[in-house]
Amino acid sequence: MVKIGDINLGEFPLLLAPMEDVSDPPFRALCKQQGCDMMYTEFISVEGLIRDAHKSVQKLDIYDYERPVGVQIFGAVEDSMRRAAEIVEEAKPEVLDINFGCPVKKVVCKMAGAGILQDIDRMVQLTDIIVKSTNLPVTVKTRLGWDDNTIFIEEVAERLQDVGIKALSIHGRTRKQMYKGEADWGPIGNIKKNPRVHIPIFGNGDINSPQKAKAYREKYGVDGIMIGRASIGYPWIFREIKHYFETGELLDPPTVKERVDAAKQHLKHSIEWKGEKLGILEMRRHYTNYFRGFRNIKPYRMELVTNHDPEVVFSMLDEIEDKYTGMELENRHLAQSAK
Repeated sequence: MVKIGDINLGEFPLLLAPMEDVSDPPFRALCKQQGCDMMYTEFISVEGLIRDAHKSVQKLDIYDYERPVGVQIFGAVEDSMRRAAEIVEEAKPEVLDINFGCPVKKVVCKMAGAGILQDIDRMVQLTDIIVKSTNLPVTVKTRLGWDDNTIFIEEVAERLQDVGIKALSIHGRTRKQMYKGEADWGPIGNIKKNPRVHIPIFGNGDINSPQKAKAYREKYGVDGIMIGRASIGYPWIFREIKHYFETGELLDPPTVKERVDAAKQHLKHSIEWKGEKLGILEMRRHYTNYFRGFRNIKPYRMELVTNHDPEVVFSMLDEIEDKYTGMELENRHLAQSAK
């Protein structure tokens, strides 16, 4: 069994990656329903937390149905990191995670996120401070290195373990790569072969199918997989991977009704949590993925991403369900007749 501290995550956990403006409570609820074993909040600025900024504090919202949950923070100032750790502990998550992997320029230029990969000693020092500032298990998410010439992740894994982290998630790209090119899991696999490393190692990057999840699990020996972009608008990725692990068979994709029901639930909870205006606005990024592959969906999608009236948006989702369920049944009938 894989454990973070005293938290039992099962034999091979699937984790939801922390994603800004994506992995909020409404989306986490859907991923949990589809079998995600552990989730992380959007990353939270320590400077925002210690200044009681509404957006930062709201991200600490955790609901019992989604546990276990890790709260992820980012920052670069020692005192701010220490004070933020104390605030996070009061929110009672299962885990406190440190973001040392965000490649976005506005984060990196402050030597936070992946910026810290330019100074490994500093990275270890900040981690040590956090570990000593909280009773929560501390984990880290990071990347292979700053660029191809500074891939020191094997050394980093040992040093972070030595100062007390309980698990390490590694995205198989450098900061310079951003999200381009193919993720390199080779160094992640090397860490798993290192007899000195005994904490769970989770791999992240490019896992977008059950077949790939199984292949990477077997090839690199990781303790679990963290899934990010492949889950956006498609929380079913978790159940599909688990089913494939257990049976070797691929599940049928979600039906039209399942997709529409998920979009409705997501929108409803988004409005409840963020308010009507922001809830509708931030939901718009998800519709393309919920209805990917739907023939001639563009007019509906344009209406979904431009209308501000929740009644109209829900009505449009009903129309999509009615129209495309009919098409789905017709296609199924044709396929059966062709056999």
